[in-house]
Amino acid sequence: MPKGLDARATAIAALDAELVACRACPRLVEWRERVAREKVARFRDRDYWARPVPGFGDIGARILLVGLAPGAHGSNRTGRMFTGDGSGDFLYAALHAVDLASQPTARDRGDGMVLAGARITAVVRCAPPANKPTTVERDRCLPYVTRELALLEDVRVIVGLGSFGWDGALRALTAIGLEIPRPRPRFGHGAEARIGPYALLGAFHPSQQNTFTGKLTPPMLEAVLRRAIELADMPAG
Repeated sequence: MPKGLDARATAIAALDAELVACRACPRLVEWRERVAREKVARFRDRDYWARPVPGFGDIGARILLVGLAPGAHGSNRTGRMFTGDGSGDFLYAALHAVDLASQPTARDRGDGMVLAGARITAVVRCAPPANKPTTVERDRCLPYVTRELALLEDVRVIVGLGSFGWDGALRALTAIGLEIPRPRPRFGHGAEARIGPYALLGAFHPSQQNTFTGKLTPPMLEAVLRRAIELADMPAG
C-alpha cells in the first residue's frame, strides 16, 4: 500500500483511469450516454462528461463523504462529484461554511474548487435512471470505492450521504476486512458508529427532495460536518 503522498497520488490516478474507462453495466452506460446526447434545454450547448465519475478532493483527506451516484445533468455533465446541480450547490456551500472547501459553489471542473482535509466519492459512479441503481450495479461498482478508501490512508471519518451512502460505506468497510457491529448500525441524520479505525456519520442526502422540503437545512448539514471535523481531529471552521 502506498505510504507517501506522491505514491498515493499515482495509485489514485491509476484507479481513476481504470474507473473512467469502465463499461461494465450496460444499462448505466446506455443511460449516461443517452442523457449526454439528448441533454436538457439549459445545457444544450454544453459537452457532457458521460463517463464514470472519479472521486474528488484531498488525497490526504481525513474525512471522506460517500454519496449515491452522479446526477444526470450534474456530475454526469461536469465530470466532478456533486458539481453543476442543486445538490452540489447545497453540499459545497456547507463544506465552505466549515472551511473544508475553498468556495461555496461548484460549477465545473475548471472553477478552482479545492477541498482541504476532505474528499467526495460515491458508491455508484455512473448516473442511473431515476437515481436508482440496481443492487447488481451497486455491487459491481462497489470495488472502486473500496479500493479508493484503502488508498486514502489518512481518512478517519466517513460521512454517508443518505441511506445508500451509509450502506455503501458499511459494505466498503466490510470489504477491507473490518467487522461491522451487531446489530448493524442504522442510518439516520447525525447517526454515529465506530468501525475499526473509522467513525461513520450519517447525514441526509443534499438532494433537492430533501433541501426543498426542509428535511435537510444548511445548519443541519454543517453540524454533521463540524462533528466530522471534531472526530477527525482537525481544526474546526
